[in-house]
Amino acid sequence: MQFVILLMVPVALYLLMIRPQRKRMRETAALQSSLGVGDEIVTNSGLYGFITAVENDVFWVEVDDDVQIRIARAAIQGRVSAVSGSSADAADESDEK
Repeated sequence: MQFVILLMVPVALYLLMIRPQRKRMRETAALQSSLGVGDEIVTNSGLYGFITAVENDVFWVEVDDDVQIRIARAAIQGRVSAVSGSSADAADESDEK
């Protein structure tokens, strides 16, 4: 019985930790490779901006009018969807009232 439990520990670790992490890594890699000019993105540090140019593994991101920064492809956490942007605008408007 103890031998069976000892064999189940690595299986449980794989199913609960390793497999989900690999899935997240594949999804992140797919997202980062699908990004292009004009996409609105958010970085790992929470910086929002629009991609204006791509050079190998470096993106030029416009964060404000006439303010562009260079960031690494790996620093991008996700793409901002139009739905989340409009709900953020609605939240800002309710805070101003």
